[in-house]
Amino acid sequence: MVVIELNVLAAFYVLGSVVAIYAIKRIAKALVLCVQPIPKFFVVPPKEADFGWKPSKGPTQISSVRDPKNPAKIICYDPATGYSLGERDIVSPEQVKSIVDKARIAQQIYATTTFEQRRTLLRSLLDWIVDNQDLICRVATRDSGKSLIDGNFGEILTTCEKLRWTIQHGENALRSEVREPGMVMVHKIPRVDYLPIGVMGCIVSWNYPFHNVFGPVVSALMAGNACVVKCSEQVAWSTTFWQSIISAALTANNISEDLVVFMNGFGETGQALVDAADKITFIGSPGVGKIIMKQASHTLTPVILELGGKDCALVFDDCDYEQFRHNSMRYSFQNSGQNCAGLERVIIHESLYDRYISDTIETIRKLRVGASLHEEVDCGAITMFSQSLVDDAIKMGAKVQIGGSTYKNPNFPYGQYFTPTLLTGITTKMRISQEEIFGPVLMVMKFKTEEEAIALANSSPFGLGSGVFTLDIQKGERVARKLRVGFSNINDFGVNYLCQGLPFAGVGISGIDRFAGVEGLRGNCHPRAMTSDRFNFMGVRTTLPQLLHYPIVPAGKEFQESLIQMLFALNPVSRVIGLMRVAKISILGHA
Repeated sequence: MVVIELNVLAAFYVLGSVVAIYAIKRIAKALVLCVQPIPKFFVVPPKEADFGWKPSKGPTQISSVRDPKNPAKIICYDPATGYSLGERDIVSPEQVKSIVDKARIAQQIYATTTFEQRRTLLRSLLDWIVDNQDLICRVATRDSGKSLIDGNFGEILTTCEKLRWTIQHGENALRSEVREPGMVMVHKIPRVDYLPIGVMGCIVSWNYPFHNVFGPVVSALMAGNACVVKCSEQVAWSTTFWQSIISAALTANNISEDLVVFMNGFGETGQALVDAADKITFIGSPGVGKIIMKQASHTLTPVILELGGKDCALVFDDCDYEQFRHNSMRYSFQNSGQNCAGLERVIIHESLYDRYISDTIETIRKLRVGASLHEEVDCGAITMFSQSLVDDAIKMGAKVQIGGSTYKNPNFPYGQYFTPTLLTGITTKMRISQEEIFGPVLMVMKFKTEEEAIALANSSPFGLGSGVFTLDIQKGERVARKLRVGFSNINDFGVNYLCQGLPFAGVGISGIDRFAGVEGLRGNCHPRAMTSDRFNFMGVRTTLPQLLHYPIVPAGKEFQESLIQMLFALNPVSRVIGLMRVAKISILGHA
């Protein structure tokens, strides 16, 4: 008994020592980072991002960002107020080529930097973002109409976590990786080197104007690349400010501003970028994604496509109901439902259906919709307005439990708003159950059996994300494995994106390839296979046996077959026989 107790104490001592050493290392690393100098920089904020700002001219009804009188300009406006934000220049295809050429020259110099230098650049960027998060949110809010809290969730939190993970783990992901040499090449050291691609081209959506441009930039910079981003024309106003941030960060770190460029433009600008860049990341719709993929095929330019989703939560009767019902509001109405990975479909057990409908109606009724820079709100505006999916569902028998219509803000009648909406009576034949909504609309469907829930979840051609809510973790894992999605969360939704060590993207028409995580970071690189001599100091080289020299002697084929038998036969006796034949042929010159 005493011996057992001593063994237990020893085990706890060893475990405690390991934990203590790990903690000390983490603390020491954090202290080192704290004392290392961080290059500082300053950026002039735009006055339009001030609380309560008003333009010299009153709000107007703007229906398009295209200026028919001046096709070289983009009309910018605040969708929450209708306030004009002026115009931005379109970058022409000829200018795109020049920008990419300059970026490529800057990248050739930047590729020689060390991982520590790249981390310092990212740390200075992270430091500025944390200190200026309110300003960033106000700029993003003015341009996209989102609420400030939605901006902090989707613009700041996500970007800071991506920076933190990349700073701490990026080098490990990109460092040369030694691989197993196999039976034949034991005298070699095989490895994979992750080399910068060159110029990463990114065409991104408008729903998170700050995070969508800086997310791919962080990965590109850590991998040693340049990055040219075509920002969405829907949020062209803020592009100038985002450019001033990254340019100031590059200058503070003695790096050419040509390395990262944000551009405004329409389809022609994006097409020129696809032709010029070394790899393309696209965030947008399946239709445009197919066009980009087809165009990229002409030059065999690799592409990463993130094309949205029709994400669902499967809610079983043994879930933590209160946790789900409160969190589901954030899952669905974050950014007024304008999310690539947002909750659109609640597939809930019939025993909880009525209760959830009642509770959700009560919560939605309390939501305040409006302009976050001018009034207290829960939900902001809609950047691109359309309600055809809702109207179509109603015609086919769907029931609007609450919402379902446009909202005219009495303070800002030219703002673009849609009331937070709850729909029931949805069938898989309706367009709204098959197409991405991108608005504050939540659909609720009920199921009886596990199989029925899985079938409903997999009924969409999209396959981005999902959540499975049950206190039976084994059941949750079992159900998640049967879902045709790129990611799933047990008793949660979308939180995998805050685990930046995980890859992000979907299956089906939700896209191809991955960004984020080790896989996404390495996607910014050419993986180059390399071998070198393990015993160079001993003069050991790859030398072909005399029997395999040209011209081949008759025994050469027998020798080669015996060698393969010796190395790869599954039966040990067969291997020994192969060894004996190799020895005999080597000595006698024949079998």
